[in-house]
Amino acid sequence: MTTRIDARFAELKKEGRSAFITFLMAGDPDPKTSLDIIRALPKAGADIIEIGMPFTDPMADGPAIQAAGLRALKAGMTLKKTLELVRAFRAGDNTTPLVLMGYYNPIYIYGVDRFLVDAKSAGVDGLIIVDLPPEEDTELCLPAMKAGLNFIRLATPTTDDRRLPAVLANTSGFVYYVSITGITGSASADSAAVGEAVAPHQAAYKIAGLCRLRHPHPRRRARHRRKCQWCGGRHRAGRCLARQPRRRGPRDRQNRPGGGRPCRFISARACGEQNRPPNKPQLRGR
Repeated sequence: MTTRIDARFAELKKEGRSAFITFLMAGDPDPKTSLDIIRALPKAGADIIEIGMPFTDPMADGPAIQAAGLRALKAGMTLKKTLELVRAFRAGDNTTPLVLMGYYNPIYIYGVDRFLVDAKSAGVDGLIIVDLPPEEDTELCLPAMKAGLNFIRLATPTTDDRRLPAVLANTSGFVYYVSITGITGSASADSAAVGEAVAPHQAAYKIAGLCRLRHPHPRRRARHRRKCQWCGGRHRAGRCLARQPRRRGPRDRQNRPGGGRPCRFISARACGEQNRPPNKPQLRGR
């Protein structure tokens, strides 16, 4: 069965370009604004969208995503509401692949069978569950694949030739290559090191691969893509969202949660545009 993810990578291969994949935490800073931003991302150039499932103990994530998850939880976001957000997005976009990314605990509490049925019906295409290794495939990976969802596995700089076959065994959609060791956001990858690490494994990847990049500057991301032509790039729009000023007053209604300005600004940053929005007030960046 061909999924939206498979179809999108087939299109990208024909076009001869890498995928641009964005990540945003569901419900950050509130459910309505989150949905507005996710709806804006395909028009801003996103090929695939990763949606984070808020969780109280994101042990593999750095400060930016931790803060995004806490903001979403504080705004009342739940796994059920995350699936409702996906369903609302699908009402206007039936082609952009959506991948839920997060931890197993919320899914376990929700109920695996119930979650897979609801996720598939809502329009989810794939899952990235960072704390379920191949040894636990019977927990979620195999049931998810049986339900028609791609299960996307992570490979890292420490994944050697002995471990790689186990990582790839039940992987579908794409392989997520983590370009650094440590938590998300802890460092920036070196393009030469990434190319050296990826080269020996290229023959082993029978499906597309995604290389997680953490470079705010488009030229640096481009150098990574040249080293990893087999994989796509990923940029956290949530980092820009975290730095949005919250101004108050009748003259700044557009800058409140749910307004149009944050969506335009974040989608511009996600695509690497360096110019600020033309209208005042200016939104301070980095």
